[in-house]
Amino acid sequence: MKRKNKYYNRSRITEKKFREVLRCFCADLTAQQIVSFTYLNRNTVNKILMLIRVRIVELSKIQSAPLAGQIEVDESYFGARRVKGVRGRGARGKTIVFGLLKRADKVYTEIVPDCSAATLQSIIKGKTSIESVIHSDGWRGYNGLVDFGYKKHFRVHHGANESARGSSHINGMESFWGYAKTRLSKFRGMNKNVFELHLKECEFRFNHRGQNLYEILLKELRKRPLN
Repeated sequence: MKRKNKYYNRSRITEKKFREVLRCFCADLTAQQIVSFTYLNRNTVNKILMLIRVRIVELSKIQSAPLAGQIEVDESYFGARRVKGVRGRGARGKTIVFGLLKRADKVYTEIVPDCSAATLQSIIKGKTSIESVIHSDGWRGYNGLVDFGYKKHFRVHHGANESARGSSHINGMESFWGYAKTRLSKFRGMNKNVFELHLKECEFRFNHRGQNLYEILLKELRKRPLN
């Protein structure tokens, strides 16, 4: 009788083989590398990785408590390279992502339709406590935060070649963007329909840096197996 896989309902692979896939995923191997290591079919590996990433998105939402303290905010652009002659925030063909980072702690990311004040400030108000100290660049979308009760909002003006002013900077948030873009570049292009899954995976890995990602996910999947 085939042994039940307690991590993956109705699975045709053994628990041992599933744990191999999960270990490879946690080691940040690509699907092709996992296929080579486990000798599983590429479609099987792709399906498992997609289900793991969907679960990570769910976990990220559950674990996403409002941030408080020293908070850096910034937007970044992912996807197609900048088109020559097209300038400005959110140049054509790119996906806009807004991020908030509590210094020395966790990051939160969200795909946004634009960089307007209404869009960005709505997320800031929803994801940070009013007592937080907000650090941003000089983008006009952050104008008026003080009017909403944020008494401490500090800016650095990158347009004036200013990267920091004392403790006022967004270096932590920019470091996360660099990490995410470097990590995603190995996929050599990505369908927009799955971009959020990969973005939230970057967020999850960053927020659990220094921890045993394999044990965290294995414990979660024992409680709620993949379907």
